[in-house]
Amino acid sequence: MPINDIHPLWGKNPSECTKEEYIDFYRKVFMDYKEPLFWIHLNMDYPFNLKGILYFPKINMEYESIEGKIKLYNNQVFIADNIKEVIPEFLMLLKGVIDCPDLPLNVSRSALQNDGFVKKISDYITKKVADKLSGMCKTERETYEKYWDDINPFIKFGCLKDEKFAEKMNDYILFKNLAGKYLTLKDCLEENKEKHENQVFYVTDEKEQSQYINMFKEAGLDAVILPHAIDAPFISHLEQKNEGVKFLRIDADVNDTFKDGGELDEAAKEQEKKDAETLAEVFKKAVGNDKLEVKVERLKNEELASMITVSEESRRMQDMMKMYSVYGGGADLFPASETLVLNANNSLVKYVLANKDGEKTAVLCEQLYDLAKLAHGSLSPERMTKFIARSSELMKEEYGA
Repeated sequence: MPINDIHPLWGKNPSECTKEEYIDFYRKVFMDYKEPLFWIHLNMDYPFNLKGILYFPKINMEYESIEGKIKLYNNQVFIADNIKEVIPEFLMLLKGVIDCPDLPLNVSRSALQNDGFVKKISDYITKKVADKLSGMCKTERETYEKYWDDINPFIKFGCLKDEKFAEKMNDYILFKNLAGKYLTLKDCLEENKEKHENQVFYVTDEKEQSQYINMFKEAGLDAVILPHAIDAPFISHLEQKNEGVKFLRIDADVNDTFKDGGELDEAAKEQEKKDAETLAEVFKKAVGNDKLEVKVERLKNEELASMITVSEESRRMQDMMKMYSVYGGGADLFPASETLVLNANNSLVKYVLANKDGEKTAVLCEQLYDLAKLAHGSLSPERMTKFIARSSELMKEEYGA
């Protein structure tokens, strides 16, 4: 159906339109071969006349430029694309057509900006989108969950940009947990209040943080998956709105649940402190980094030798610098403060402590550090080259090859 049809689809009553017509119209107007997820048909006569269709395409914030296209019409006469004075900024991610005969055909954007009527149109469109989404969550929860992974960046962007939209969507923001179950923030806090009250642990990269995910699952702890760039400012927004609630990435620190909580007497505590200082000194020297933060913990899982944690505050600062740096490389000014955590209950760590000046100790320390870095993400090309060569040497020694 061409856009200049004398009876365009948006002018019809929604009950008269078929799914095929909506999809056909979308493909022809926007030249998009992918099927939209769903759409909203706007049809209003009072207090002003407004008709239109807004399509929700699949939004992939990682690999595509996020550009929708909303065409504005006056009585089927095309005015312009993406007029942000009429269409709320966050809706620019959508594709669609809006026809409003009450809008002036020729008027400057500065005049539109200060026009109270235009503001009412913008508010109405925002309300209709929020009504559609919240209604879907209430009456078609399964469908809403099916779309959630694709549309949540759009909804979160809307909440950050528009206070009224955020208020309407507050109870309909979902979080997918490690088991693939969708929960509201209230559900997340309720389900975990016995183990970590007012704290929500989250994952940004399931592959990179797999070691921590496994630890959480083994300990019966839960976390939610937040993989998009928009999630960093969004969780800060939620923390401001929900007093006392704190979001922590699962590699931010070693949770108390993982620690061996046995009581120590004063002498044992003093010895533990000395051992931690010794291990820190040995590892810093072996790795060649005197600024390396080293922490020693008694962990329940004796198999785990070493791991990396990153302070939530410094990592958020680094993420923010990456996002907003106009010069590029701004994140380098605020390197994330990593801590190497060593498990005092692990046999390899005990070996290092007992053989701090041993012939193979430095090699073992480097290996434990690199393994922790690998489990947390990746090594620099230089360290990776050394790690592979060192691993090969260790295997030759072990098997006498």
